[in-house]
Amino acid sequence: MEDRQKFAFDKVNFILLAIGMAVVILGFVLMTGPATTETAFEPDIFSVRRIKVAPVICFLGFISMIYAIMRKPKSQK
Repeated sequence: MEDRQKFAFDKVNFILLAIGMAVVILGFVLMTGPATTETAFEPDIFSVRRIKVAPVICFLGFISMIYAIMRKPKSQK
């Protein structure tokens, strides 16, 4: 089967994309928590996890996804 189609991504690219997406989802999950309502103030909205850690994790996930897209697959002969 010499005439295999050449795709822009190989298996490693898709694995890296999936890992990056999982990291982004983890970051969004870390941002969740109780909300402040009109009757009760929730001080947890200012926690370090929600305003510093989670956005950094999301950012790293997006960077890894960009790397997975830009990564050039090894040429197969």
